[in-house]
Amino acid sequence: MASLVKDSEERSPYWYACFTDSTGRRLKKSTRQTIKAKAREVCRGWELAEKLARERTLTRDRTRKILSEVLERVTGEGLPVFSVEEWLEHFVKQKQKSRAAKTAARHAQMTDEFVRFLGPRARLNVATVTAKDISDFRDLREQQGLAPATINLDITILSSAFRAAQKQGHINVNPCGGVESLPDKAERKGTFTPEQVAALVNAAEGDWRGLILVAFYIGARLGDCANLRWKNIDLVSSIPTIRYAPQKGGTAGKEVVVVVHPALGDFLLTLPSPATDEAFLLPTLAGRAVSPLSKAFRNLMERAKIEQRVIRERRTNGRSVNSLTFHSLRHSFASALANAGVSEEVRMALTGHTERDTHKRYTHHELAALRDAVAVLPSIAITR
Repeated sequence: MASLVKDSEERSPYWYACFTDSTGRRLKKSTRQTIKAKAREVCRGWELAEKLARERTLTRDRTRKILSEVLERVTGEGLPVFSVEEWLEHFVKQKQKSRAAKTAARHAQMTDEFVRFLGPRARLNVATVTAKDISDFRDLREQQGLAPATINLDITILSSAFRAAQKQGHINVNPCGGVESLPDKAERKGTFTPEQVAALVNAAEGDWRGLILVAFYIGARLGDCANLRWKNIDLVSSIPTIRYAPQKGGTAGKEVVVVVHPALGDFLLTLPSPATDEAFLLPTLAGRAVSPLSKAFRNLMERAKIEQRVIRERRTNGRSVNSLTFHSLRHSFASALANAGVSEEVRMALTGHTERDTHKRYTHHELAALRDAVAVLPSIAITR
């Protein structure tokens, strides 16, 4: 029979529950309750759980039900029970409050995919998800032709969701814990040689010529290059610079400062003077979706007679991945700096790891260091 006692030496204000566990041992545990009626409810719950364990009838669901009933009698609020779908929706809402919009959107996309994969089972308790479910989902994504790095990120997001459920007591084990990551086959994008960049520029028309040069000399993504405005460009200071805030990636919204390479500066000076600093540098390309621009770049590569190599073939609903894309100009920028011995710290600053507030404190000496780094990039020969 369970009973309640107080600490005889009055070292604790709480009631202690005395009861027999499933192995027959007599236990004494603090209920963490100062009111005897509430302590009695906690004690009864423990005693019932030990009795069911002794009879080998204690299940996970029964344990949760006992704890929920005790919690409700003691606090007036039961233990919340989530379905898989409900928990993942709750998890995404929390991410929307604490993460960047695009990061939260990536979490939402992944959890929606998993819910669709589970089908009607997504309405079951979140604790019913098993490691096999995660493995089957991973294997399906692989069959669809997604890259190993993408799939591994998918599992990382799901693991984060289930780890949160585990911490809050909704599940005992994270089902992603025992699922192996897929080996990354190192399908890396290639880089353009200076000769290939020159071929692209000379095969291009209009604003495309400037887009290619800007991408090669500042290492920015396609959308960032296409949407530069004249206000981002300073060609009159002793050390000319381009300042922009990336739209994507982990540094989205944080200003990046790149010193203008002499070849790029010479090209920019040939462009018509803008009516206002708010004008786009490349007006015929600004504001356009990235996907059509990427397709146009592939066509430009064909005109420039640059050989393309497929590094991953299309499977089912996936898509082929080519070695060379517009993004390869960004890789070419970083690779040229690395090959010339430019330090990792400087390369990180030039490719987007400078905080927004930091740029105001750049000294002339620091800008000179960036200038020296950018100077190692080759000058692109423009023949027309």
